Amino acid sequence: MNMDKSSSYKSLKKLLDSYYELRNTAAELTPKNPDPLLVVTKYQAEELFEEIALICALLSYGSARQIVLNLQRLDFSLLYTSVESIEKTSFPLYRFQTSADIKALFIAVHRLVHKNRVGRLFLEGYNRKSCVIEGIGSIINAIDELLPKPKSKGLDFLVGKISQNPKGSSALKRWNMYARWMTRKDNLDFGRWSEVSTSDLILPLDTHTFRMCRLLGLLERRTYDLYAALLATNSLKKFDPFDPVKYDFALYRLGQERSLS
Repeated sequence: MNMDKSSSYKSLKKLLDSYYELRNTAAELTPKNPDPLLVVTKYQAEELFEEIALICALLSYGSARQIVLNLQRLDFSLLYTSVESIEKTSFPLYRFQTSADIKALFIAVHRLVHKNRVGRLFLEGYNRKSCVIEGIGSIINAIDELLPKPKSKGLDFLVGKISQNPKGSSALKRWNMYARWMTRKDNLDFGRWSEVSTSDLILPLDTHTFRMCRLLGLLERRTYDLYAALLATNSLKKFDPFDPVKYDFALYRLGQERSLS
């Protein structure tokens, strides 16, 4: 590494590490500075926390403020009741999802709990190749089997699918974010899946982190897809090979606030 590259590496690492430390605090989660975690953290003591967090993650698209408002309207205690109780409940619609779509998701997760738990499903897939995508696919397949057929466009978008080719496929932002929440442990993430290595996580690439990764020279690819998420993750491994995704929240906030634009 020449002096210019060494200096650039040190400067960028210092920037990333300092922003991680700055953002790694519960004080980041306020109504004025919203994030889905503002809702998720309230359910940490729940028996079905992982399932509640999964529903929150899948509905985490759009503006952060609207995401939080929508999640706050949901009654997660329904997961402890019965399918009949869920069917009788009126659910709010949200962007691409009708109220029937969200009801169907609640019913599927309720039924899933009685067959298997989300964490175990993830590990079944992950342990085959130490691959987060395999773990995500294991959950997607299990939920997909419990959803009404044919699936609506809203449910299709909400649950997503795994493509064999990462180029041009969904970045799986919401799924990778969920894996981050459950695997990492700090002041924001919950560390419930200790069997999963943080080094295997993939950056939850969204429009904010995608723009920041390109701005900081962490990503040259112009296409917003899973391949870009993998490339960006590999770039972040240069700064922390054991926990590259720890920088996700800081990059997200920097992009959201346009601090470095």
